Amino acid sequence: MLTPLAFRVRPKNLSEVIGQEHLVGPNGFLTNCVNNETIVSIIFYGPPGAGKTTIAEAFATSLNCHYIKLNAVTSGKKEIEAAVEEAKFFHPTIVILDEVHRLNKDKQDLLLPYIEDGSIYLLGATTANPYIAINPAVRSRCHLLEVKALKDDEVALGLTRAIANPQGLKGKVRFTDDAIAMIARLAGGDMRFALNYVEVAALSNKDKTITADDVNAIIRVPNYLMDKDENEHYDSVSALQKSIRGSDVDAALYYLARLCIAGDLESIERRLLVTAYEDIGLANPNAVQRTALALESARKVGFPEAIIPLGFAVCDLALSPKSKASCQAIQSAMALAGEKPLDVMDYLKLTPVNVAEEDKYPYDRPDLWDKIQYLPEMIKDIRFYTPNNVGAYEKQLNENYLKLKKIKRSRNLRELKK
Repeated sequence: MLTPLAFRVRPKNLSEVIGQEHLVGPNGFLTNCVNNETIVSIIFYGPPGAGKTTIAEAFATSLNCHYIKLNAVTSGKKEIEAAVEEAKFFHPTIVILDEVHRLNKDKQDLLLPYIEDGSIYLLGATTANPYIAINPAVRSRCHLLEVKALKDDEVALGLTRAIANPQGLKGKVRFTDDAIAMIARLAGGDMRFALNYVEVAALSNKDKTITADDVNAIIRVPNYLMDKDENEHYDSVSALQKSIRGSDVDAALYYLARLCIAGDLESIERRLLVTAYEDIGLANPNAVQRTALALESARKVGFPEAIIPLGFAVCDLALSPKSKASCQAIQSAMALAGEKPLDVMDYLKLTPVNVAEEDKYPYDRPDLWDKIQYLPEMIKDIRFYTPNNVGAYEKQLNENYLKLKKIKRSRNLRELKK
């Protein structure tokens, strides 16, 4: 039985990779590494189907290196330990790790020393933002390389090659240029998606030339939703959040419906969670919790029934009072923390050294906790949180906030304890 077309026609070396000129072009980073016989640990990040794992394998093959494929989710400690043992007999060894952002601490503890000393080289692949999702311990040991969504003409070239490839359709099925162009547009930069469509079209239309009409007959997703050139899909995601923020429930439902038709539960989930915390926040925290529960329900039932809890969440969020106070507060704190990473005061440290008992944090004195100074002296009067009295809950929080701000805080714990 044949394996899927997308698997059979994967590039075997860098010269066969389509697009990604910044990586595999004449002056691309990976090309230079191969020409200089240099191996480095890399995190490839980018959208699904852009070729992250394929490029990792092609890079390893082009370097003529032994490589081992693992998945951060499904590969346990035993598999990782086995890979490390195997690497002792093949130097250098590359470990290609899919879903690298899901690498938990136990697995990191196993891999990191060997990445550090060059016993293995890590080629990770992820669809997540590596600056947010990848653990700093892993990130600091790797180069971060973006794999971009393919352009329509690049996808079309890949399809043309796959149709003619002896490992692909072997030239036995003919597609018109319009049919290939339509599939390339539908793919939205996802080569795997496009190759799957070609395979379905070929199986559905044996012994004939496949036209755009034939492709249209098997389309499950409206073209306008996946048209990368027009950015319609991502514009719908953006419009959904803006409509909720603007409390236009009808507009929010319309853009939600477009995303539901596309079956893009992942984008909906991510956007609604961000919207709930960013735009509604403290004004209606119960709505935030209800959104999380609705999204969990949507995942459990899947489409088409998922539209019911999703519609509930969108109506709830759009009609809720809005407050960006907590979002703006953390953004302000992030900006200052990045600029001024000040030392933590001794009495706040987990295990303070050379600190007298009288000057240590009073775990047994809750009456003193709100009288202690927690911010470093240089920024002790800074204000990140700005009250935004919208919902009843937020008003209650703000009353307490203003009351607490009237208390004079002190670093002199010895005096406070008297």
